[in-house]
Amino acid sequence: MTQYGFYFDNTRCTGCRTCEMACKDYKDLDADTAFRHVYDYEGGTWEERANGIYEQSCFTYHLSISCQHCTSPACTEVCPTTAMHKEADTGLVVVDVTKCIGCGYCHMACPYNAPKVDRAAGHSVKCNGCQERLEEGKRPICVESCPVRALDFGDIGELREKYDGVSAIAPMPPSSYTDPNIVIKACDDARTPEEGDGFVANVQEVI
Repeated sequence: MTQYGFYFDNTRCTGCRTCEMACKDYKDLDADTAFRHVYDYEGGTWEERANGIYEQSCFTYHLSISCQHCTSPACTEVCPTTAMHKEADTGLVVVDVTKCIGCGYCHMACPYNAPKVDRAAGHSVKCNGCQERLEEGKRPICVESCPVRALDFGDIGELREKYDGVSAIAPMPPSSYTDPNIVIKACDDARTPEEGDGFVANVQEVI
């Protein structure tokens, strides 16, 4: 079985949101729905030294994430109808809309804010790794649209061999929660999930 996953180069990302906008356009999502979010993570302070000179430890970086298509997804564990499930041949976490009752348990359980409940449609919606593009031999639209090539997609084993990286940086939760299928090349300022010495500066945008 193939397990698909994402690669994200934190050293390249400029926070332009092209990946997010390309996804919204391709999936025809409304203004309040996004399958990919770009988090602005900031922190640090300014301190005055004895000689009157100020010294700073400020940092900022961007994190672009969508569904992690986790090895142990929290969303599938709480789904009462098995509508939220992992595809056997790709490892992608997808929604069977014929089974979904729109209860929202998946949305509440996911630590990555990936599933959403489309109240008009009456079922959950989320990133499916652009399954239809994969079947055509293409990569997900977010990957293809990134102007600085900060994203990649493929078999997670191959991505881990190709790229050195970690599976979580702040503000993501520790990877032990769900074993996300992502490889991240962290920038020098990147914090671990456990450090927690920064904050999400664009909370209203990503909730």
